[in-house]
Amino acid sequence: MSDGFEVTGTNDAALFSLKLHRGEGMLLLAMNWKSGTPPDDFAGFAIEYQEPGGGQFFALNNRLSFTPGTSSVHPSQQNPTLTCPIQKFRWVHFPRNAELPGLFTYRVTPVFMDSADQLSYGEPQQASLELRRETYPGALNVAFTRGFVSSQAFVDRYGAAAVATLLPAKAKDGLGFVPSNPKAGEALPWMGFEARSAILEVLDQAIADPGAQVRAIAYDLNEPAIVTRLQQLQGRLKVIIDDSGDHKPSTSAESKAADLLRASAGQDSVLRQHMLNLQHDKIIVVDGPAGQHVVCGSTNFSWRGFYVQNNNAMVLHGPGPVAVFSRAFDNFWSAAPGAFGDTASAVWQPLGISDVDAQVAFSPHAPANALLGAVATDLGAATSSLLYSLAFLYQTDGPIKDAIIKVTADPAVFVYGISDRRVGGLDLQTPGGNPAAVYPSQLSGDVPPPFSKEPTGGGGIRMHHKFAVIDFNLPTARVYLGSYNFSSAADVQNGENLLLVRDRRIAVSYMVEALRIFDHYQFRVLDQAAAKAKRPLALARPPRNPGDVPWWQEDYTDPRKIRDRELFSA
Repeated sequence: MSDGFEVTGTNDAALFSLKLHRGEGMLLLAMNWKSGTPPDDFAGFAIEYQEPGGGQFFALNNRLSFTPGTSSVHPSQQNPTLTCPIQKFRWVHFPRNAELPGLFTYRVTPVFMDSADQLSYGEPQQASLELRRETYPGALNVAFTRGFVSSQAFVDRYGAAAVATLLPAKAKDGLGFVPSNPKAGEALPWMGFEARSAILEVLDQAIADPGAQVRAIAYDLNEPAIVTRLQQLQGRLKVIIDDSGDHKPSTSAESKAADLLRASAGQDSVLRQHMLNLQHDKIIVVDGPAGQHVVCGSTNFSWRGFYVQNNNAMVLHGPGPVAVFSRAFDNFWSAAPGAFGDTASAVWQPLGISDVDAQVAFSPHAPANALLGAVATDLGAATSSLLYSLAFLYQTDGPIKDAIIKVTADPAVFVYGISDRRVGGLDLQTPGGNPAAVYPSQLSGDVPPPFSKEPTGGGGIRMHHKFAVIDFNLPTARVYLGSYNFSSAADVQNGENLLLVRDRRIAVSYMVEALRIFDHYQFRVLDQAAAKAKRPLALARPPRNPGDVPWWQEDYTDPRKIRDRELFSA
């Protein structure tokens, strides 16, 4: 038993090892055979879990079964992993009530299948881990949106046609849009996941604290739940809103939001701005006697930012972060766009969070303090692993992409990455080496049985993260994150924030997020390949005929899959 962020099973009699990694509202289970290779009749892992204080284990379900094309998600035909085991050596799970305090207990059992398709079970491993709402309670919380509009989970819950009744068709109509879907009250919190609830909670606390002063910077601003809360702050609010491109016309949601906030907070409390290119920050700073909080990260205050895209938000607590972000707000407000890079906000500054080594720098930088090259050098210095989720990487030539290409070609470093579109130069692979980046835009609407047609979530970017995790499993683990797109424009033209956090618990949280997104889209690629080949996906039975191989063979022969199996279970 342990409440650490990584725990292992302790059953010496079990033939395999188990390691749990804490994520944000989710966790990663990683398994590995202790000695040699599994037997040929090994059919996969059954996974069950028990909630804190619960008296019953619940089996996770598998969307696949041993019968091709068989659905596993309709109420009349569930496929629990006890009879349809997971044929992978790691799995990301979202517990239904992840916010419950206390330990979640997981029991993983090896499943075997004989020549008559009869199942038997080996010695299980069991481990317990506390998920708890905040990453570091009272100090720092990492939160993610679900980003699963294009998923079977969304279709199962709300139907493929639900998007039009949950989201506005155009961003400019966002402030006046009212969802007509009868399940909107359930669907929107599910889609926005912890990032939505954490951001709204910060604003609600500010509203309830009459002494709180709030400073906000918004790029996209069309989500009514955000704007109505900002209006309630009245004269306690100052806000900067981007006015570049589509945000500038009087018909844009950003211009309409600015008018509403001028009416509630005062004419002099709203500033429209685009720096040298964009004001791309997504920041809320609350400074009050009842609490001091900062919101930052990649999550735009918009319908797409909350409910469609993969995004992250980091909520920081305490006087240190508030002082640093308040100073940056003042510099954005008062400094000429070309002069911001000469302010103290444009260089790395410690955030002053107890027990967490975190610092932040704001853009645009001056040439003398530009950071892009140094960040690329650090990515290239990865010795164990590099996991990234970078929007716009496809159009970002320069040191970051060069560093990722270099590390991807290094067989000693495990690399998984995802971008929003095809990335030139990352499509080449060495034999048995690291995979190319996966990107949502490579997917079409074709899906094989038993899967349902998924909604696309409309046009535009769906994968909107900007983070990179370096060596999550080492004492030197670190994460880069923020609104910063790891591009020259982000470095020297846009208003941005970039955080560097050296902390293993936080690195593991972002690692789990990187894996769940990569696996989600990679599996959808496999779905479509199966559809084109007219071979529905199914669980593999043990070898029965000459030439048959067990499902796990590649995990013990492919160098990349060997590293995958060993890295996360170690």
